[in-house]
Amino acid sequence: MKNRFIILTLLLTIAISTTGCGWMESGDSEPNPRLSMFIGVDISGSFVNSGYFEDSIEFLAHYIYAHLNGIEDMEVPNVLFVSSIGGASENEPKTFYPIHTFENKAVEEIQEQLVTIFPKSQLNPFTDYNAFFEQIAQTVRNNNLVLRPISIVMVSDGIPDVKVDGETDYRSIDLSPLERLSRSVTIRLLYTNAVVGKNWQTQIPRRRVKIWTQDAKVMETWNDPNILIPDKPLNEQTRWFDWVKDNVDFGVRSIRVD
Repeated sequence: MKNRFIILTLLLTIAISTTGCGWMESGDSEPNPRLSMFIGVDISGSFVNSGYFEDSIEFLAHYIYAHLNGIEDMEVPNVLFVSSIGGASENEPKTFYPIHTFENKAVEEIQEQLVTIFPKSQLNPFTDYNAFFEQIAQTVRNNNLVLRPISIVMVSDGIPDVKVDGETDYRSIDLSPLERLSRSVTIRLLYTNAVVGKNWQTQIPRRRVKIWTQDAKVMETWNDPNILIPDKPLNEQTRWFDWVKDNVDFGVRSIRVD
């Protein structure tokens, strides 16, 4: 009986060690980050000239900094890629700037980097969401990130360039490249409007991909003095983090749309 107990104890210890080695690094007390985060910036003329472009860049600087540093339980991404949405022509691949571009930088430095990457002087004439999603899928496969949770954050008016009979065709947006990458894929479309947001949630075909949209009128309140208190360090901005969790990083349920 004693030998049997010792054997069972050894087997249990081995099992715990085996499952734990993929979850934690040796000597670490925190689990390895699993989240793959992709951020897309719309630099088409319609969004850049909408009056929300500069605000969105400033927000992204705070948002990226908060996630990279895990402030107020914000999920730290394992990888982060930032890119523009679309290009000079359909299906044009864009540069995906990796996490190292933004690590170990202050909020102001991240904002400066974003302004450098996305100058207002270089507008994309074509907003191509499908090319952006396809490049995300390729990046996930190339970096062996399949099955990890994926968060896609886009600052854009959300209006695709494709029209059918003079009407904007939201069903032309193809999320199929994202469907089999992970059981948890969330798209967050920020700085749109109520009508476009509803169309993204109700008209775009999907099975697993979750979609969350937020109106520009709501987004521009992120730096309201009652939310982001002036002259107070970001890591002490409890109300701001509550606002982000309620309005941006909101947990979304999956809804199938055919």
